Amino acid sequence: METRQFKGLQSDVSLLGFGCMRFPVLDNGEVDFKESKRMVDYAVANGVNYIDTAYPYHGGKSELIVRDIIKDYDREKFYLANKLPLWECKDNDDIDRIFHEQLKKCGVDYFDFYLIHAVNKERYTQVQELKVIEQLEKYRDEGKIRNIGFSFHDDLPTFKKWVDLYNWDFVQIQLNYMDIHHQQGMTGYKILTEKGIPVIIMEPVKGGSLAKFNSDVEKLLKDKDSEASIASWAFRWAGTLTNARTILSGMTTMEQVEDNIKTFSNFKTLNKDELTLMGKVREELLELSKVACTSCNYCMPCPHGVDIPGNFRIFNHHSMYKNDKYTNWAYSNLEKKEASGDVCVDCGECLPKCPQQIEIPTDLKNMEVYLKENGLI
Repeated sequence: METRQFKGLQSDVSLLGFGCMRFPVLDNGEVDFKESKRMVDYAVANGVNYIDTAYPYHGGKSELIVRDIIKDYDREKFYLANKLPLWECKDNDDIDRIFHEQLKKCGVDYFDFYLIHAVNKERYTQVQELKVIEQLEKYRDEGKIRNIGFSFHDDLPTFKKWVDLYNWDFVQIQLNYMDIHHQQGMTGYKILTEKGIPVIIMEPVKGGSLAKFNSDVEKLLKDKDSEASIASWAFRWAGTLTNARTILSGMTTMEQVEDNIKTFSNFKTLNKDELTLMGKVREELLELSKVACTSCNYCMPCPHGVDIPGNFRIFNHHSMYKNDKYTNWAYSNLEKKEASGDVCVDCGECLPKCPQQIEIPTDLKNMEVYLKENGLI
């Protein structure tokens, strides 16, 4: 397993981190604990030592699942990351209550990495008014936190303000070869690197969007290496960034875990020709993809029942793969649940919640037009 140094830690951090946001789910909607544990156990046995969870993941159950998975692990042999949901905090009492609830839910005495979750321009004022950083420093002094950082979802000017707010131990950003100009983009990565702030990368495969393409785009990569998975190229691109200390993957199947372990064992950064190839893939995909949705579910639940990420997955899937049969099946399932895009009433409640700043009601309408034009509805 490829590892990288992280200032202040006794041992290196695995370049692959296990994100606990997309555990496999049973037909009844509950997380498949047995399979989730099998996946994490396999990853840890193969060198992964960074585990990432958060307060809202899996409806608040991710931390509990992580607790039951890691309870027999040697606590000094892995790093656990968790996040403060600032949107749930009205005062310092809320911060203290949630933080200690998280320690209890995870069954640990401290977090190796603790982040202010999904910060943006609105939360910039809130974090100062509630003296959040001072509170987190107090926990660090008490040995309950070892590294303080934030995860980011907004534009570049806002990112610069957050970076300058504090002497951060690390920062987590969304970055992949399609999002080099999105949110803080590569400019933000370079700012962190110049300041000597370690980077944790999330959404390296863009919520799974960079794991499978139509045959024409896939051929570009398969002609270069017929044995490599499509997703592995996205991970290698992210790992080529030397200041990326851990690259998070929210794995859902054992197949994904095994493929990622293969990629990050005897890890190879991209050479000049391969980087040029990724630029070509980017150009091809930009012409196909319709909506920059990562299925993070921050926009959910919709008050009117629309499955927003589900609709956009169908939209992008068809525009990239032209699979009529799958699109008809998937969209009909949304209609049965009264969760298709035509249910949207353009109330706008989802707009401020979207980390990708997608014009959700507009794109849902665009999807309806697209499906009609393609004879799918």
